[in-house]
Amino acid sequence: MFLEDKPHFFGRRKGRVIRKTKTTLLESFLPNLRISQNTAFDKETLFGTEVDEICLEIGFGNGEHIAGQAHKNPRTGYIGAEVFQNGVANLLSLITGIKITADLPEKITLEPGRVDNIRIWDDDIRLLFKNMPNQFLDKIYLLFPDPWPKKRHASRRFVNPENLQELSRLLKKGGILRIATDHKVYKSWTLHQMHACPDFKWTATCGNDWKHEPADWVQTKYQRKAIREGRRAVFLDYEKV
Repeated sequence: MFLEDKPHFFGRRKGRVIRKTKTTLLESFLPNLRISQNTAFDKETLFGTEVDEICLEIGFGNGEHIAGQAHKNPRTGYIGAEVFQNGVANLLSLITGIKITADLPEKITLEPGRVDNIRIWDDDIRLLFKNMPNQFLDKIYLLFPDPWPKKRHASRRFVNPENLQELSRLLKKGGILRIATDHKVYKSWTLHQMHACPDFKWTATCGNDWKHEPADWVQTKYQRKAIREGRRAVFLDYEKV
């Protein structure tokens, strides 16, 4: 069942006005991929194609990472959670190949070469946790979450004991939780929180393991902006033990 008491969400749900093309994608194509209250979390039926593994990306932003991963790994299913409507619309644009200025085809479909291996939850991911079965996921991505750098806002940070307990429950043994951040406050906070959580083991053995992009990395718009502004990201992989 869904949480009876809806947690308070801090952050934007809408930004600048969404162009007509993306509005149409949200109205006409998102329902094909949207996870609902009645969605059955069955590996055999959740996606429109057979998958060997399932990954979750929490807060996929503009969708570059999840779209890139899904394209490179057609035998993996991806659940993407994002409350920001502009980001959801952008992901739909990426996976259909429909540009903002393009004329919409009579029938909207996935871009040629893609398989149906993405499902979208366009609300607070915490509302979905209780519907997902134990050890359902092989990998979880939490990439460049809002750092909430002020001390009085620390309770808003996603990496906290309550959320880590849920992520641990959802991950299979040996599964990976990947956290990326370019903010020094959030890096220190994450290292402290993860060190205090006995369910996870940091996989890094040297600086190269977390100071450089992983081999399977897909850059995001936010990361490119951080690089231009001189902010260096860290990539922290934790194994479920």
